[in-house]
Parts: sequence; structure tokens; C-alpha cells
Amino acid sequence: MTPAYAEIYLNDAMRAMGEMLDYAVHDCGCDGDLFFRQFVSSGIAKQFERGNPKFVGGMSGVELALEVFRRTTDQIPDVDASAYGEKSPEYWAGWSLAYYQWASGMPFREIVSHGLTVSTVCSMHLLHEADIRKFAEAADKVIQENLRESETNLKRIRRANGLSQKQLAEVSGVTLRMIQLYEQRQNDINKARASTLRALAKSLNCQLEDLMEPQITTEG
Repeated sequence: MTPAYAEIYLNDAMRAMGEMLDYAVHDCGCDGDLFFRQFVSSGIAKQFERGNPKFVGGMSGVELALEVFRRTTDQIPDVDASAYGEKSPEYWAGWSLAYYQWASGMPFREIVSHGLTVSTVCSMHLLHEADIRKFAEAADKVIQENLRESETNLKRIRRANGLSQKQLAEVSGVTLRMIQLYEQRQNDINKARASTLRALAKSLNCQLEDLMEPQITTEG
């Protein structure tokens, strides 16, 4: 998997996200998982994913947190950042999530929806002294396990459109058996022919990318 943005910005991005979560939780009293959902919904997460220098390198963690609050609540806390002698589990969670997103290229929204939440990462804090790639390996396992237990994007979108597998086969021209294999993950939809994906996407009123499944590849 190609990294999300140039590595030159990575250390700044990791530090900023760690500081952002630490400030939101320890100084502003926020729940880490709730605040991270605000981070995603604010649009700032998208800027991180694109490697926008203004956000990954041009703002401190506190400034990022305040911008999240401004965009999602219209209220900016008047709270100074505390100085901690040791990095908190939340700092490490933000630091690690920034690395994982960069290495995997997976959007933060998907990372969280597939089980790698702030609280889950904090519970892995014993890895904080290990090489960051050890965390990435553990994170891959969390997401893979969650994916095994969750619906495929194809099944979720098909059901949202109120279609049975048979109905989707009829309107798309993709065989019923093929749809079943994709939804059961016996066939990898990411390797489907472009014509098949286009037919499914058109029938489900979605983008081709919406049907794709996350690629868990952070090794190397």
C-alpha cells in the first residue's frame, strides 16, 4: 500500500495528533472516542489523509483540537494545555493512529468503524515502547477480526437500497452466485472486473470505491 502522504510530514503529523487527543481528553475532559468522531466529522481528518501541510505540519495539537471544537460545536474551550512528564495513553493513541493511517492509506472513518477506536488503542498501551510496526501488526489483527464479523460494503449498500441478492442480480446483470461469493468474502470484490464493479455501482447508486473492501497492508 502506498503511504497516504510524503513521509517528510509523518513525524509532525504523529506528534500533532498525539497532542490533540491528549489535550482534548486531559485538559478539556472529553471522551476520547467521542472526540475522535468529532475529528472525523469535522473534515480535518480528511485533510490529514491528504497530507495537507497546513494541518499535518502547520498546526500544533492544541490548535487542531480547538479547530475541531470550532467546526463541530461552535464553542472553543478556554483551557491551557497541561505539561505532562510522561506521554499519556491518549497521546500514544493519537500518535499511533496517525502512523497507522499513513502506512495503510485507510481513511480514519474506516479505521474507527472497523474497531480501531481510541479506547481500543489505549488498551494496547503496553506496546508504547515497542517499534511502531508492532502496533501496526496488532492493529491489522483488530481490523481483520472486525471485518470477519461485519457485513461487506456490497451487502450493506444492497440492503440500504432495499434489494435482495436476486433483485440486484437481475438489475445489474451480475450473476446471483457472484454476488453471493462477494458478500461471503469467498471472492475478493477488490479484484473484480471494472465492468462488474460499474454494473453493481450503477444499480446501487453509489461510487465504485464504495463497494471496495479495506486493504490491510502496513507491513514493510
